[in-house]
Amino acid sequence: MHEIEIYSTWRCPQCLKAKNLLEMKDLPYREIDVSKGGAPLAEMRSRSGSESVPQIFIDGASIGGWDDLVKLKASGELDRLRGSSK
Repeated sequence: MHEIEIYSTWRCPQCLKAKNLLEMKDLPYREIDVSKGGAPLAEMRSRSGSESVPQIFIDGASIGGWDDLVKLKASGELDRLRGSSK
């Protein structure tokens, strides 16, 4: 199984959409809340080079945010990660 991490905040609509899409595809993920700043936010900035959320990583590699996740879905890559055609 692939490791998926998503940096998010509770009030971000794109974060919610990204988490819902991953759940719909039965792809487990680890959520890292950056809404309070501090170390999680600094880590996200360091890893992604971005200030915006969500920031999504698959197996340690940054794939970007919500729009990038949608592109992976459209290309079929999310299905390949799971090995399914949901």
